[in-house]
Amino acid sequence: MENKSHALAAGTFVVLLLALVIALSVWLTRDTRDLQIYELSSPDAVTGLQPQASVRFKGVNVGKVTAITLDPKKPGNVLIQVAIDGQAPITESSFATLGFQGVTGLAFVQLDDTGESIVELPRGGTPPARIPMRRNFMTKLSDQGEDLLGQLITGSNKVNTLLSEDNQKTLMSAIDNMSKAALSLQQLVNNTNKNLPALIGESRATLKVVQSTSERVGVSADEARRSAAAFKKVTDRMSAPGGTLDQLALGVETLAVTGQTLNAASLPRLNRAVDDTARAARQVSRAVNAVNDNPQSLIFGHGPVAPGPGETGFTAPAVQQGLQGQP
Repeated sequence: MENKSHALAAGTFVVLLLALVIALSVWLTRDTRDLQIYELSSPDAVTGLQPQASVRFKGVNVGKVTAITLDPKKPGNVLIQVAIDGQAPITESSFATLGFQGVTGLAFVQLDDTGESIVELPRGGTPPARIPMRRNFMTKLSDQGEDLLGQLITGSNKVNTLLSEDNQKTLMSAIDNMSKAALSLQQLVNNTNKNLPALIGESRATLKVVQSTSERVGVSADEARRSAAAFKKVTDRMSAPGGTLDQLALGVETLAVTGQTLNAASLPRLNRAVDDTARAARQVSRAVNAVNDNPQSLIFGHGPVAPGPGETGFTAPAVQQGLQGQP
């Protein structure tokens, strides 16, 4: 009986100790934060996400997943209910994505914020407020995998076409030509290195000629500057008050006045003198013609004037000749 009582006491002690450890662990692991319930609706699969999975805001653990069901409001979507610490800055611009932990394949909810809004998302509503769910990188990559595979196949076909036998021959010919061009370039460099001293000497001589020419050009420029300064002085003197231009203008005005005076007074007299001279010349011309026709008039005078046609005693010369020819 004594052995049985010791065994019963030991068993009771072990059971009490185990219950105490369980109660202590529950008390130590209890979540005393003010948790707020939100919902997420995902159109994609949530493989790897389990209840009690962590919810992180920019990498900081702020809550956990409480339930995963199908969304009754959006058929085909997965409804995820999360409990988030009330101190987390959940605003109207916050969004959620599905993250994965390393190579384990376990998923968690990753929260982030675009910063476009500072208005806090409503809490404690019925039903709970919903946080928008966006696709993660792996989902986008899987969606684009078919397109990427098609592009990869197209690229491989183009590479195969590029590496066909004809193109390989062309490529080898191009490489051979490049090798020949490189050899020619090397020979040119060698020849240039051999002729470099002579080229340097010629360059120095050319540089000296250019320097001499530049000095001459500088002297010519100085002379041109002096000539320009002298010309400017001359033009200043000509355009100054009382200068050459003013005197020339005064002379032109004087000449104009003289011309007006000559036109008003002297020209009429000159015109009359010219008319008188012309009349005298005509009279002299008539006198000379008369002397030429009848020189004896200078000695005997002019005598009687022969009757003209229509006057008494006028006889035509042709008639007189006809009368003289008759017997």
